[in-house]
Amino acid sequence: MTPPAGLPRFGVRAHGGLRARHCIDLARAAEAHGFASMWFAENPFERGVFPLIAACLLATQRIRAGIGIVNPYMRHPAQIAMDYAGLDEIAPGRALLGIGSGIGAQIERLGFRYRPVAAMDDAMQILRGLLRGGAVHYRGPVFSADDVALRFESPRGDVPIYMAAMGDRSLALSGRIADGLIVSNMCPLAYTQRAVGIVGEAASQARRTMPDIVQYVPCVVRADRAEARHAAKTEIGAMLARFWPAGDDWPPLRETIVRLAGIPKAEAVAALDRLRRGEQAAAVLDDRFIDAFAIAGTVADCLAAATGYRHAGVNELVLTFPGSQPEADMACFASAIS
Repeated sequence: MTPPAGLPRFGVRAHGGLRARHCIDLARAAEAHGFASMWFAENPFERGVFPLIAACLLATQRIRAGIGIVNPYMRHPAQIAMDYAGLDEIAPGRALLGIGSGIGAQIERLGFRYRPVAAMDDAMQILRGLLRGGAVHYRGPVFSADDVALRFESPRGDVPIYMAAMGDRSLALSGRIADGLIVSNMCPLAYTQRAVGIVGEAASQARRTMPDIVQYVPCVVRADRAEARHAAKTEIGAMLARFWPAGDDWPPLRETIVRLAGIPKAEAVAALDRLRRGEQAAAVLDDRFIDAFAIAGTVADCLAAATGYRHAGVNELVLTFPGSQPEADMACFASAIS
């Protein structure tokens, strides 16, 4: 699928709650409907993505499968290189590699000291060296590799490596050393514009090409706009309750996201408290939350929102189709841009 002028490329995200065989069905459907890619996120203690990606690559012919992301704490960068190289042998050029530092609280439960920026720098250095086929002699503050090399032919010397980043230091690092940036769910458009600016400035200072920008966002498309937006509230409410800090003692990054979403912090805190008490998202969240954290409505509504992301600098918009009918929503969306 070549997107119409003014729109990004479109991918599909397989969220963590999907069973393996459903992921394979979604990959086939995404390919049939012309989507450019299907991305898989691996969070601690959820399904590992490498078996899923291998199965989806074997079940399809064209679509790219994105690792978006794995973290180097649970898989040492050498292990990531080994696993990725196997995927590239299965489907040369179709597996996309993305890494991130993971969720700090969960990483620390495994006994690691969480140092996201240093960990990403170390991981990128080791991965690049191994995938280029040479021996790696690198000692970093978090990860090291002492005279390590893959014992089989490496895939390609120019493997692009995407990096998930949110904080300013991580965004600048991705501009300096990564080939692509992955912007996570729950990041409003104004945040994306700001992030693209930080990455672009860092890339320019390092005399590098601007990294490819990939953004995840939930998408609910229906003929009935009200039905779509009601369903989007359910998805947003679940993500807020799961990933957002409790209380009002938030790290600076969360403060920035809420501010750029145009939602006063006091109102966001009150909404989160109500969600955690079990109130329904439809009764708690208003249109500001939908507009900030999802794409929802008719096909025309969704395409208009996607245009905004393209103008913000997003090259590939990766859509999560939540709920009980992802294949139908996928087909409805694709029919408008094919």
